Parts: sequence; C-alpha cells; structure tokens
Amino acid sequence: MSSALKWMPLVAALALAGCARDGYYDDRGTDYVDAESSAPLVLPDARDDRRFGNAMPVPEAQGSFVSQGEDFRVPPPRALGAGSGVQAGGVALREAAGQRWLVIGAAPSVVWSELEDFVAERGLTVVQRDANRGLLVTDQARLSVRPGLQQGASELRCEQGGSPQQRCLRALQRRFEARGATASASSLAVQRPGDQANPLLTRSGGEWRLELPYGVDRTWAELSYQLEADFAVQERRELLEQDAEARTFLVDYLTLSARSEGIWDTLTSFGGADPQRIRLSLEASGPQSAVLKADSADDRELSDEDRRELLERVAGLLG
Repeated sequence: MSSALKWMPLVAALALAGCARDGYYDDRGTDYVDAESSAPLVLPDARDDRRFGNAMPVPEAQGSFVSQGEDFRVPPPRALGAGSGVQAGGVALREAAGQRWLVIGAAPSVVWSELEDFVAERGLTVVQRDANRGLLVTDQARLSVRPGLQQGASELRCEQGGSPQQRCLRALQRRFEARGATASASSLAVQRPGDQANPLLTRSGGEWRLELPYGVDRTWAELSYQLEADFAVQERRELLEQDAEARTFLVDYLTLSARSEGIWDTLTSFGGADPQRIRLSLEASGPQSAVLKADSADDRELSDEDRRELLERVAGLLG
C-alpha cells in the first residue's frame, strides 16, 4: 500500500473535525447557551379569541410535588397519546346515574356562543341568561355549559325538570359535529382556564390517593370511558370489570416494579413479569369533589410507589 494512502483516514478525520463547528457540518449542540428570549407576540385588541390557541401546548404535570427525600420524583406530564379525550371540535355523549350530557372539544366561551346562536335560530324564548354561570333557560329547556374534565373540553346539558332532553341533545350534537367538520382546529379554542382545578395526588393515612375536583357522577362517567379506551392492552393494563353502583373498577395492571423486574428477567432469560389485579374505588368527598383509591385485589401487596404510579396514570387520563 502506498504511504500516501495510509495517511488518508487521518487526513479525512482532521478535515471533517476542522469544519464541524463552522463548516458544512455545524454542531449546534451548545447553541442554547447563547439563546435569547424573543418578545411575546402581541395580538390586536379587536381579535376574536375563539380563533387562537396554542399550536403545540405543553402537557401539564399531574399530581403534587411531595418531597420523598432522596427518592423524590417529579410527577410526569400527561402522555400525549394517553386516553381518548374529545379532540378539538369533536363531540361525545356521556351518561351516568340517569343523566346524559355532551362533551365538546372546545372552550366554554366557544360553546356558549354557539349555544346562543342555536337558541336564536330556533326562535326560542329566553327566560334567563347568565353567561358567567353558563346558564341559558328557555321556554322549552334549561341549557348549561361548564368546563369539562379533559383539557380544553366543555360539558353541555339540556334538561327539563331535572331530566335530560334526548331530542335537544341530539340536535346540539348534530350542530357541533357539523361545526367541527367545517371549522379549523385553531377556530375552536382549546385553552384550559388558568383557574380550573386539576386532579391532585395526595397522601392520607400513609397511602397515596387521587383527589378529583369534580362531582362523583361526572368523574365516574369520564373515568369509565377513559379506562375502557386506555386499559385495553393485554398483559399490561386491562379493564376487567366495572360496578357503577359501587363505583369500582377491577383492572389488571403491570406495575412499575413489575416492569422493572421484567426488564431484568428478559435480559437474564427468566421470562417476564405478570400484571397485578387492582381495584380502583371512587368515592364522593363533597358535592363537587371525589377521591380515587387503589388497592390490591389479589394476594400480592401493592407497594406505595406502584400505587402512586398507577394513580398518576389515571390522573393523566382525567386531566
């Protein structure tokens, strides 16, 4: 081999290294050091708030930042693919304890505006209008709007004498489905109110539990829907049973500790870990609040960290 050819690899490496920062192959790994914040975008005062929203919203962290000494772990944000919440412009029917309502993928202010148009177009006589409470009473029904459990969602009810009006709900559902099919995602604002309470992971009696700032019936309906959608992965997380009267769910869940053991077992060819059977119990703690607890439903003990991790996942489905 020619002596010149022997030096070719070293020459090539030196050449590439020389242009790595300012040449063809710019290394931008440290650019954040010199990064500067830009001034926030200012929109005209006459803007229509319904047309604007975050293009890439950052998921909010669920749970509470409770110190655990050296084992402290920041609660994770909700997984972007977790659950099956109503998308921007989407509509879904919920039902619990003899009540029915619509969940709409839009902010209450947007739903309220559409609701007023709905009433006007049908020529209904307005008996009471209270935008702050989201209440619109006509000579035929009582219509109400309030923030939903999911981020950027609203709940819309149509009742008469305390009973849901099915024909009214169907008409509203068709309207919002048509609205969502023709409107862009940005025109349906999906911003969560800054003062709206979130699920809170707390510790009581030495055990983790999830405090929910929603009425128990609303929570049951949404949790049932979300668990049916998300707990449907065989040998990892499965919804086995649900008891509406007792407000309990029976699930098989591959816990955090089992997943950790499973990685080691896989590496050593000993096989994987098995899901643990767990019962989730929902209890009312006030007129507009509820508590969710998790307990072992088999002969295995549910560890403190595993209980917390499971409740964090459920909080992500509801937050």
